[in-house]
Order: sequence, then C-alpha cells, then structure tokens
Amino acid sequence: MAALVVANFALPSLHLVLWSAIGVLSVAAIVTGVRINRPRRRAPWYLLAGAVASFITGDLIADVLTRVLDRQGFPSVADGFYLAVYVLIAAALVGLIHIGVARRDPNGLYDAVTVTAGLGLLSYIFLIRPYVEDPALSVLEKGISIAYPLADIVVLAVGARLISAARRSPALLLLAAGGIGLLSADVGYGLKQLNGVWETGGPVDLGWAAFYVLWGVAALHPSMRELTEPKVHRAGEEHFGRLLLLGLALFIAPCVLYFEMRNGEVHDANVIAASSALLSGMVLLRLGRAVNVQRRTVQRERRLRRAGAALLMATDEAGVTATVRTAIAELLPLGRPHRVVLAPAAGDGDGVVSMPYTRTLAPALAEELGDFEVTLCCPLAPVEGRESGRALYIAADEVTLVGVQEAAQILATQAALALERIALGEEIGRRNSEAYFRTLVLNTADVILIVGDHDQIRYASPSARALFGSDELDGTPLPMAFAKESLVEVDRRLHELRTRGVDRPGDDLRVVGADGRPALVEATFRDLRGEPTVGGIVVTLRDVTERSRLQAELYQRATFDALTGLPNREVFLGRVQEAVSSGAENGATVGVLIMEVDDFKVVNDTLGHSAGDALLVAVGKRLTEALRSVDGSYGAAGTVARLGGDEFAALVRRAGTAADVERVAEKVLASFAAPFQLPHGDVNATVSIGVATTAEAADAQDLLRHADLAVYVAKDAGKDRWRRYESSLHSAVVERHKLRADLDRAIADGGFLLHFQPIVAIGDGRTHGFEALVRWNHPTRGMVPPAEFISVAEESGLIVPLGAWVLRNAVEAAAQWRLLHPGEDVYVSVNVSVRQFRGREQGFSRWVLQEIDRMGLPPASLLLEMTESLLLHDDGEVAAELAELREAGVRIAIDDFGTGFSSLSYLRRLPVDVLKLDKSFIDTIVSSAEQHAVVDMIVQLSGILQLQIVAEGIETEAERDLLVTMGCHLGQGYLFSRPLSYGDASQWLLEEASGLQRGSQTAA
Repeated sequence: MAALVVANFALPSLHLVLWSAIGVLSVAAIVTGVRINRPRRRAPWYLLAGAVASFITGDLIADVLTRVLDRQGFPSVADGFYLAVYVLIAAALVGLIHIGVARRDPNGLYDAVTVTAGLGLLSYIFLIRPYVEDPALSVLEKGISIAYPLADIVVLAVGARLISAARRSPALLLLAAGGIGLLSADVGYGLKQLNGVWETGGPVDLGWAAFYVLWGVAALHPSMRELTEPKVHRAGEEHFGRLLLLGLALFIAPCVLYFEMRNGEVHDANVIAASSALLSGMVLLRLGRAVNVQRRTVQRERRLRRAGAALLMATDEAGVTATVRTAIAELLPLGRPHRVVLAPAAGDGDGVVSMPYTRTLAPALAEELGDFEVTLCCPLAPVEGRESGRALYIAADEVTLVGVQEAAQILATQAALALERIALGEEIGRRNSEAYFRTLVLNTADVILIVGDHDQIRYASPSARALFGSDELDGTPLPMAFAKESLVEVDRRLHELRTRGVDRPGDDLRVVGADGRPALVEATFRDLRGEPTVGGIVVTLRDVTERSRLQAELYQRATFDALTGLPNREVFLGRVQEAVSSGAENGATVGVLIMEVDDFKVVNDTLGHSAGDALLVAVGKRLTEALRSVDGSYGAAGTVARLGGDEFAALVRRAGTAADVERVAEKVLASFAAPFQLPHGDVNATVSIGVATTAEAADAQDLLRHADLAVYVAKDAGKDRWRRYESSLHSAVVERHKLRADLDRAIADGGFLLHFQPIVAIGDGRTHGFEALVRWNHPTRGMVPPAEFISVAEESGLIVPLGAWVLRNAVEAAAQWRLLHPGEDVYVSVNVSVRQFRGREQGFSRWVLQEIDRMGLPPASLLLEMTESLLLHDDGEVAAELAELREAGVRIAIDDFGTGFSSLSYLRRLPVDVLKLDKSFIDTIVSSAEQHAVVDMIVQLSGILQLQIVAEGIETEAERDLLVTMGCHLGQGYLFSRPLSYGDASQWLLEEASGLQRGSQTAA
C-alpha cells in the first residue's frame, strides 16, 4: 500500500488504477485483520471496511466521470457513496464505544461535544457558510456541499468520544491518525473547492492515503482485539493537556466574535450564540457530573463502611460471603441481575483485577455464576505477605461491572482481612484447644496408651508411672504390660478390634501396680489408625481398684446383715426359690424355719441395745452351728438368714419327708437350752419356730408366708416351741381371702384415699416432692394398714388396678399443683409393682407416658419407686420398660434400698436415678456406729454413681443432722410431716410459697 501511494504521486496518469488498488488493499487488510485477530465483536470492523470500500467506490466513480467520460463530477452518484462513508464510520465508532470500552465516563462525551462544538463553529465559518451564501449553487448542490463538513463534525465528535474513553493502544492510535488524515483531507478539499483550485494528486491526497493505509494497518495489528475486549477501568486524574484542549475549545466562539467585530460586521451572531450556549451547557453538565460523582462516592463509601462493620462481626466464611453479597447488591443499581461468589482464585491468575469471560472459568464456578458473558475477578489481597488463594467473582452485564470495579476491589480487600481474622481466630482456638487437651492428657489420672501395628506401645501418658511404676513403656508389647491372668483377654480385645472394628469389654483387667500390688483397671480400646494425628489403637486405662473394693463392700453390706453377717431376706428368698425348684425336679422336700427370739425386747430394755445386738450375733452363730450339726441327718442344711429385727430363718434342702424338717426344728430348739455368754453376762434366750414345707406350699413366697403364720401360732402357744403350718391355720387364710374380696370391692367402688408425704430438703425444709401413699378406710375394720392389704393386692393381682388408680390420681394432683404454683417445681413419687409392668397388653411404660401426657405433666415431675424384689425377679422385660420411661424423662427410684439381694448389680445395669434409704437404716444411725458407717457408705457411693438419695423415716433432729453431715440432701419422715390429704398438701405448698411458718402437719 505504501509503494502504491508513492507510485500514485509519481505516475499521475495511472492515478485511477493505483488509487483504486490502494482502497481495495485497505479493505482487504481490514477483512484479513478481522479474520486473523478474531476480535470479540466483528461488526464495527466490517463497518469500517464498508466505509473504506464506499470511499474508494466514490473515488472510482468520480474519476471515471471526470477523466474517462469528461463529465461534471458534482453532484453525482459518487457523492452518495462519499456521504455513506461518514455514516458507516460513525456507526462503527459508536459500536466500538459501546462494546468492550471499559471506561463508561460521561465526561468523555461532554468533552468530545465541547471540542466538536468549537471546531464545528470554525467549520461553519470557513466551509459551510460560503456554500450557504453562494447564489450560483442549486439547493441540491448546497445541501451536498454542507453535508460534507457536517459529516466531518459528526465523525470528529464520535472519534473524540472513542479516544477519550478507550485505553491507548497501537490500533487505537492508528485509527485516530487515519481519522485525522481523513478529516484533514476533507477540510483541505473543501477549501480548495471554494477557491476553485482543486486537482487530483495534490498534497490533500496524502490525508486520504493515510486514511487508507493506517486503518488497514490498525486492523492487522493484534492490539485491535483490545478495542472490543472487556477491560478493567483504572481510575485516573484529569490530564493537563485534556483540560488545555477543552479551554481552547471554549475560547473559539469568543475569539470568532472578537475578530468579526474588528472587521466591522458580525456575520455569524446566531451561530456564535448557539455555539456559546452549547459550550456553556457542556461546562454545566460537567460540573453537575462532578457533583453527582461526589455524591455517589460518598454513598459508596458509606455502604463500604457499613459492609466493613458487618465483616468485622462475621464469624465464619459463610457470614463473610453473605455480607459481601449484600454489599454488592447495595452498590449495584436496584434490581440489576448479578451473581456473587467467593471461590478459589484461578490457577493462572497473577493477583490483579481482571474481567475474564465467564466461560473461561472453572466449569463449577462458571455454572454458579450463570449465563453472564463476563465476570469481574477481584483476588483477595494478600495479608502480611500471605496469598489468600481466593477471589471475589461478580457476574453481571459489562457496563454494570465497570461501575462497581473500584468498590469491588475495596470490598475484596476487606473480605480478605475478615477471612484472615477468622482464620487466625480459628487457628488460635485450635491451638488453645490443643493446649487444653494436651494439658488434660498430661494431667489426667487415666492412663492413655497408643499401640502400633505390632501391638507395641508407642506412647504412654505421664500417669502411666503411677499405675505401672514407669512411663517408659515405649516398645513394650501391650499384653505384657498386664498381669498374666489378663493376657488372653487383652489379646482377644486387640484381635477383635483389628479384625471386626469393635471392642467387646469383658471383666476388668489386672496389672501389677507400682508397689507390686495388683490393681484392677477398666480398659477402653478405640481404633484410631485412620486418624492422621494418631495412627494407632488408643487404650485408655482407669484404675478401679478402690471402686471395686467399695462396690464389693457395699454389696456385702447390702446383701448380708451388717450385725450378724448372715444373708438378708432377699438372699434367703432367692435360695429358697432355688431349693424349691430343685426339689420339684428330684422329689425332695424343702422346709423353711422362721425363728423369732422370745422376749427380745426385754433384753434391750434391761441390758441395753448393745447387749441385744450381741445376743442377735450369738443367736445367728448358734443357729448356724445347729444346722451344720444336723446336715446330712435329715436333709441338707441350707442358708441361715436374719430377716430383720429378732427374726431369723433357716432353709432345709432335700429332706426326705416333712417329718425330717420337724426333727430339724426340734434340734434347733434344743440348741437354745444352754445360756448365751455375752460380755454383759450370761443370758438365757429361747426362740419360737414356725415350720413350713413344700408339702403345703408351691413356691418360696408361700413357704415363708406359711412359716410366718406358724411362728405366730407358736408364740401364741407359749413361746419356746415350734409349730408347723397345718390346715388348722386355714382360718387365717380364709381371713386373707375375705380381705381380698373386700379389697376387690373397694377398688371397684373407689374406696381408697390418696395421701401425700412431703419429700423435703433436709437442710432447709424446702419441698421437692410428695410420695403418694394409698389408704383404705374399711367400712368395718376402719383404717387398714397398707402392710396388710398391699401384700394381698400383690398376691391377687389387684395391685394392677389399684396401682393404676394411685398413679392416675397422683399425676392429676401433681399437674394441678403445677397450675396453682407455677414457680414450684414439685414432683410426685409413686410406688409400682412388678405385676404392674406385666399387667398391661400395650405396655406399662406406654400407658404411664399417655397418662402424664393427658394431664400435661412433664415426665421429669414423675418418680416411679420400685422395691429390690422387683429387680430380683426381673427377666429383662422390666429393664426394657424402665429404659423407655427414663429415656422419655421419667425418673426411676429404688425403694427400701439396702434391704434387698442384688441392689448393686442392678445399679450398674438398670437406669436408676434415685435411691430411697430404708427407714431401718435411719432408726439406728444415731445409736449404732456400724449403722452410721453403712449409711455413710451408701451416701458416698450414690455420689460416685451420680445418684440422688432420699432418706425415709426421719423422726428426730439428731437423725436429720447426721444425714446432713453425710451429704444426704433429701428426706421424708414425721420430723417434717406426716402424710397429708390432697387439700392439706395444697395448703402446705401455699404456705411455703407465701413464706409462712408451717406447723406440724398430719393427715386428715
């Protein structure tokens, strides 16, 4: 193209061919540049190619008309192509302004209009007005002549707008230089035409040649893509050159007016006035724009400060993301669609703000950002030299993103600081937590061992020294750290944990302690080989030697009589039942002897309780010796037990006949002929014996009941004798049957009363609950003691409807108290029987939960009491029901604790919350050091097992004070109140809530 330009001026005769070739090559260069560089939008460049093609077409037509056909070249068809050039150029430049130009600054438009208005005034004076005032031109000729400078003004305005808005690039500068060449040539051509000296091949043609060449080169240069690519706007200050140019443009109109006035006549007053008005308007618009920008800047800063305060309160990444999204929504125009994501920065990012195409991002991120073409990417600023590796992505339309770029960068910096603060806080918390748990591990009494793949100990906590005598256990096989009797168990648990992933604890393990004495440990095995920070099996050992000793001691005290060392009633009952079952299989007779010391009260009253206790111990030994002396003669001697007070029992197993059991009774009675030598002197004591055999009874309960009846007959017969249960005692049985019938009617007729005995804090007397106690006012017998009719109800099964009546009314009373005294958290305690658990098809626990739900009583406000006999005969069904009740919130208590057989074993297996200490323990804690120790032991054990304990039968202040010092907090008894009617119990709560002094309360 450059060579053709030189040839064109050197060979004027070939102007038509050479000039056409220049234009065609310019069009080809633009099209080729579009194909090679592949800009984001091609339409503006094709419009520029069309403008060049239209220009060269007009030149070709004009040259043919003037040079070949020798015709007038103005006006002609060529002028249409020439004017189309400016339309196409203006459209192309407008397209470039609206596509990919990142700086949407209205000031650029105002400045372009200002410069164009100034230059347009000069164009009017020198180019347009001469055509307007020329009388030789027709209207068409005037119109076309005026159209050319007007078109130049439009192109100048659009080009100035593009240059002021776009970033500087080689392609933009080439386009600007080519446009200047075009406009310069047009001005020169216009002036030449006015003076009538225009001819082809002159200096004016250089402007058009520059237009062809430079625009073709601009399209071929790779930077042409940047004109349509999305760009990040960098805020800049106003340049002095730009302001100087605007100032010069503003002075054009005053200068023109001045020179016309100097020449004596103002010819262009109207145009000068319009131009001045337009220039003044542009100045005012620019000032208004500056004020508006300042206002938006203040609003943006206020929103950013608000976002910064919210980020300061954020506690996690989700909170930071939510705050950033809210801030972006406030910064964008209202209702403008957009997406905001905080995500890992692109791997090839250089840490600078960019505006990539959304489709070029990671697929998951692009999907989250939606269908927007471009996305603003603001990498989170490094904090203290550490790269965050994350970026703020905002997807919206391009114009919207340009307006929010600066605010987004500030917000990204604030988000980076917030995330760094959160990360540092988490790190500090993690380190504090690690230090905390490290301190716990190093100072806990439990031993923590980490075992490697070959069962060798890799780590032992410092507490291992106290247990093993050394904490240097590294490399020791784990089984070798235990006593020989535990080696197999340790191997088994390790093998099952490694192969099955479960640990099935067995018995406590044994180790040889630091002082050579054996110690029991409770071991827990956990497979943490998959944890990177552990990578092994963690074995936790807890020394339970003292606990096991206490449990064994308490078990001994709870199942054996503390005074005589003999088994208690529950143990005896269990062994009798075993003997009855065995005898039923082999046909042997089983006998039970119940013995009561005659006139024992006299010994206590005359010699004192210590002498009475000594006598009971001696009686127990003599009974044991007597049974041992007849063992094998009349059957196998079984258990000798103390049932309570001065009542003892003996079991005779595998006797041949009932007569053999009677002979045993005679031998026992004869053994009491010799006096007892006590520290207080010799004491003569006799016993009354009741005998019962399986010839008249089918189970252990019947045997004891028959023997009880027989011992009463023996006492009535004069004491110091034995009596066997016979049919002559049937009248007593008949009486019990009559009592059962009356009980049945009373249940049907509602003949029972419900009284409530307060359960109080024995320290300050504050009421915590009430025990519901059933009372029977018999029409003829009067008030029947519960001890008489409860056993009948238990035997007959009437305990099920009776217990249901008691529980339903107790729950209703407790619910009413909660309504009347909402501030008092008072519970109700109800005794239950084993028959109640098995007497309902839908399940006892489900029925209880339905009742408390019906009355609106919280489950925690109900306490169910059961005797140890219930636990003794538990076959698993009761345990399941208790577990369901306790899971729902109902609390469980063991009544008369310590008088049964298997209290401790059930404490470990059953869900129990409360132990009710039997009155028999309380009666002698003041007078008996042994009993005091037993109660103290039970209270301490309850604390260890985290069980609440309630003392029953507190009658003196001395008993209360001792219980307080032991740590027993709750109790009931006549010292505080006798059982109360519902009305009296309500009054009791009312007085307590009112702070009134309560007197002694008794049941109505």
